[in-house]
Amino acid sequence: MEVEVKLRLPDSASHQRLSDLLSPFHTKTLIQENVFFDGANAELSSNLAVLRLRFYDIDSLCVVSLKAKPVISAGISRVEEDEEPIDPAIARACVAEPWRLLSVNSSRILKRVREEFGVGEKGLVCLGGFRNVRAVYDWNGLKLELDETHYDFGTCYEIECESSDPDTAKKLLEELLNHNGISYSYSEVSKFATFRSGKLPQPMAD
Repeated sequence: MEVEVKLRLPDSASHQRLSDLLSPFHTKTLIQENVFFDGANAELSSNLAVLRLRFYDIDSLCVVSLKAKPVISAGISRVEEDEEPIDPAIARACVAEPWRLLSVNSSRILKRVREEFGVGEKGLVCLGGFRNVRAVYDWNGLKLELDETHYDFGTCYEIECESSDPDTAKKLLEELLNHNGISYSYSEVSKFATFRSGKLPQPMAD
């Protein structure tokens, strides 16, 4: 189970202010490309599951993940997640020809897609995806991830923190943002849900 605090920032100015504030704690910046798949008969989405390939830093690394049963409430996201590395060259070939994914016999996750979700002869379809620039910070014992997510229809800004104690992490994050006058709201949907909706979340109320 992946448990994360997710707070949405209203615009690029707020994102930049928070980036500047956290700059002494910066550890790395990741360039991510996320590509999603479903069964040809919606075998995954009909079971509230999603299959994702995430490429890092121009194909230097790729991770395949299967997420299921997402719940997000009051800025805290919970989702069942299973992930493992996959050869980036193989993964890139699978983006071009999604049927290739199911023939990757070495993958535990793709075996689950075949056996648990019954994705069979008609195979997988590529849903497309989006790019994300993720700045990572080590702050107050928390690993913070500041995201700038680029969709075809616009850009979203969000700060996330995976934690076994999400309520405390959320309280610390809110105190940081409030103390520095940075507006935010609780994220209500995942990045994937935003991508599938084809539109940015509604602007935050003042």
